[in-house]
Amino acid sequence: MAAHAEEAQNDEVRNAAAGDGVGDVMVETDQVSAVETESDDEATVDDVVQKTPSVPASADDVAESDDEDDEDDEDYLVEEGEIAGDYLEQLLDVLDFDGDIDLDVEGDRAIVSIDGGDDLAKLVGRKGEVLDALQELTRLAVQQSTGERSKLMLDVAGWRAKRRTELGNLGAEAARRVLESGEREELTPMTPFERKIVHDAVAKIDGVASESTGVEPARRVVVVKA
Repeated sequence: MAAHAEEAQNDEVRNAAAGDGVGDVMVETDQVSAVETESDDEATVDDVVQKTPSVPASADDVAESDDEDDEDDEDYLVEEGEIAGDYLEQLLDVLDFDGDIDLDVEGDRAIVSIDGGDDLAKLVGRKGEVLDALQELTRLAVQQSTGERSKLMLDVAGWRAKRRTELGNLGAEAARRVLESGEREELTPMTPFERKIVHDAVAKIDGVASESTGVEPARRVVVVKA
């Protein structure tokens, strides 16, 4: 009897001990789960923030922005032309030359021209040398006012317009000769402005190409078969 009572008491002790252990394990497991859940919640928020895509600008927004940039660029070029016009008016007064000043915008540069006066050829000079110098002075006057280097183009008495036509024809004719003969052809030395016109003319004809060679002021265009 006593043995049975002692054995039953031992079983109760073992069951109690086992019960306490399970409870401890359950408590610890719940605590770990709670910590993991909190960590997962934080990671999920971070992931959402990091993975949320930015809203792209619509095509209309991009187009509107481009239009505004174009308007700003044109306004700036118009301002360049006006500054140049004021400078040239004062210069003409000092030199006692008559002439009408016209302002325009072409591509990425302001275009300023002086027309309608007598003896304007004196402002062009031999092969446009005086005109080139006058253009550079005008660019410097604009730069002094705006703080930005200017690429404006100055023409006097339509000299550059006529020269552009002549050089375009020259480049096209040279390209056709090279295309027929297959032999390279060197043109006379030209200014950067003149060489660009020739390059553009040659580029319009298939089968030929052009390049510049030499050192200023003897730099020239060479036309070759492509």
